[in-house]
Amino acid sequence: MSVTVTMGETVPGRQVASVVGLARGNVVRARFFGRDILAGLRNIVGGEVEEYTKLLAESREQAYDRMVAHAESLGADAVISFRFTTSTVMEGSAEILAYGTAVKLA
Repeated sequence: MSVTVTMGETVPGRQVASVVGLARGNVVRARFFGRDILAGLRNIVGGEVEEYTKLLAESREQAYDRMVAHAESLGADAVISFRFTTSTVMEGSAEILAYGTAVKLA
């Protein structure tokens, strides 16, 4: 099954037949000591902290994939009003949450 995901409130060219629930996927990631050393050095000289950029990008992809799998398990055809949010769980770790409204399309 292929689930369409959109940040909009509708799927262009399609009508929402019913709402099946909230689709969500999350991941909690902690920093890694080796990355922290490199990030600390980059922080001194300035510039992008590529190690953390990569870590967060991977985390977003994993949370997104989990949300799509959850939507599929609900029998949804699409997820509308899709969003990401991030929160700190404890020092050195963060939660990435992907969520949206799982719907059946007409």
